[in-house]
Amino acid sequence: MERITLVSVCFNSSPVIPAMLASLPENIAVVLVDNGSADVAEIEAMAEAHGATCVASPENLGFGRACNLGAARATTELILFLNPDTTLAPGAINALLAGADRYPQASAFNPAILSASGLPAFRRSSVLLPRHMWLPRQAPSEDTEVPILSGAALLVRRKAFDRIGGFDPHIFLYHEDDDLSLRLKAESGPLMYIHEARIHHSGGRSSPRSPEIAALKARHMGQSRVYAARKHGLPCPFVHALAVGLVQLLSPLMLLSARKRAKHWNFLRAVWHSRRATPLPEQP
Repeated sequence: MERITLVSVCFNSSPVIPAMLASLPENIAVVLVDNGSADVAEIEAMAEAHGATCVASPENLGFGRACNLGAARATTELILFLNPDTTLAPGAINALLAGADRYPQASAFNPAILSASGLPAFRRSSVLLPRHMWLPRQAPSEDTEVPILSGAALLVRRKAFDRIGGFDPHIFLYHEDDDLSLRLKAESGPLMYIHEARIHHSGGRSSPRSPEIAALKARHMGQSRVYAARKHGLPCPFVHALAVGLVQLLSPLMLLSARKRAKHWNFLRAVWHSRRATPLPEQP
């Protein structure tokens, strides 16, 4: 496995990391990036026991910047960004490598990502794409070129990743994979879905669930939604995000869940505070 380095960003993820590491084939280079976790000592111990590299940040850098930190340790042809709450099906790495060889013009790849229930959680759309570019709901039954990739399990050619400057460091959380996908496609080549490569993603278990965590994530989602939409030239990004937030907040379901109320209220607050357009930083 000298062609590939696995990078996994961890935030209080020690409960799920052992299963992810156990699913990996032998002799694959692994970089765990601890993103300011309270359980950093446990993550460092797991990395040492597995023969992996642990890069510990004293603060939470955000997902994209932490991915860039891990990717900087890679010298291989390919980098696989993998969420810590995932496990690889047998043969997944070999199937991805075969896909990379089969489509030499492609810049990045997704495996088939299966939810905790075993159903495909296929990334078919993005808020940064017009609806006519969205794919059908059903996951493809064969290798397919796609308009967007999921960051939960994303294989990228290192040269292509470096060429575009990696993940945008100005996006703390959410839509960083959308932004990366669009830049990779525009500057380095097509994006591919590799049907035979399978991973299982439990979803949302890489960090704890609580109203406080939901509020924090929602604030970043609101900020990222407006920022990314402006960056990619979408019309009326503030108005669109505000409408989405209001519809969510006014749903009767909000009465039943403190976590959902915290999530949607904080999304709306973040969108409101992003209403004034500010000059975008230089690319990426």
